[in-house]
Amino acid sequence: MKKVLLIATGGTIASRQSQNGLAPALDAGSLLMYLNKPDYASGCACGSNNDESCAPGYGTAKLPDCTIEGVSIMDVDSTNMSPELMGIIAQTVCDNYNSYDGFVVTHGTDTMAYSATAVSCMLKGLDKPVIFTGSQIPMEQPGSDAYANLRDSITFACENRAGVYVVFNGKVIKGTCACKVKTRSMDAFVSVNEPDIACINNGVVMYDRNNSDSADNSASCENADEDNSVNVSISEISADTRLCSNITVVKLFPGIDEKIFDYIKDNYKGVIVECFGVGGAPDGYSNIAGKLIELAHSGIAVVITTQCLYEGIDINIYQVGESLSDDRIILGGKMTTEALTMKLMWALAHFEGLKEIKAYMEQF
Repeated sequence: MKKVLLIATGGTIASRQSQNGLAPALDAGSLLMYLNKPDYASGCACGSNNDESCAPGYGTAKLPDCTIEGVSIMDVDSTNMSPELMGIIAQTVCDNYNSYDGFVVTHGTDTMAYSATAVSCMLKGLDKPVIFTGSQIPMEQPGSDAYANLRDSITFACENRAGVYVVFNGKVIKGTCACKVKTRSMDAFVSVNEPDIACINNGVVMYDRNNSDSADNSASCENADEDNSVNVSISEISADTRLCSNITVVKLFPGIDEKIFDYIKDNYKGVIVECFGVGGAPDGYSNIAGKLIELAHSGIAVVITTQCLYEGIDINIYQVGESLSDDRIILGGKMTTEALTMKLMWALAHFEGLKEIKAYMEQF
């Protein structure tokens, strides 16, 4: 039987109403208690067994046949998530790695994509699933999506899939491709520039064959048995949680003052620049492109990306892109700003030269 560890960090899923609005209050034990409540398991958040009044996704699907244990490591709104706290999440997985087959991290939605990428960078030798999930409505409120998201996450944590994923609203998304695009709706997350890994419907995992990471249900963990189960075993795992947060993100806009890049040169080790379209930066009324190349040649890690969510950059199409053509400029490709942010923090903490940083950053 599979063993899954629920790692609770706070977020909306664990929140209750306070005098000043929603705030995290439920620990891992409380979340597991609600997960096993008969009225939730029967498909109705309010306990009335009136399926028509319930949120989509509750259904009648049962939890997979597994042992679920829980640990609470922090109690934060994800707005207050920090690189140090992300390191605690990764270290918790590492410390418990050889006792469980899979891990589910309950997390606030606002910075979940950042944490998923950070943990992806931090965990070395990962050959088990680590799932991030949360909810748009607290677990205790009627119509919540918390039960369905948690149930689906545990289901996928029992799959033979190595890696870090976000599971939300019935979709399984590679952690480094996840992006929150809606503030209130249940379908808050999308996979950017990569197909979803899978979808989960009534407890059944259906893989997307268009995704190169989704070969089949049996693909992945090295210690998979012929019967498609993963035995808890001793594996080589480590957590390198060092991050350098001395970076900034700049979104270009018409009329931006190039002097901001002089300030960055004197105060930061890296910058992610959200350029226009496929990667254009002004080189006319203001020579932003020249400033960025100047920054890169001064030793600052300059990462170029786009303000558009999909399809990435290609600086070879337009002259305003070609003006950024320099072997020291780091190209963000099709990665999200969230992924680039955490990757850059990790790269700056581990590599000295821009050549090594560029090589690491440009791996999608």
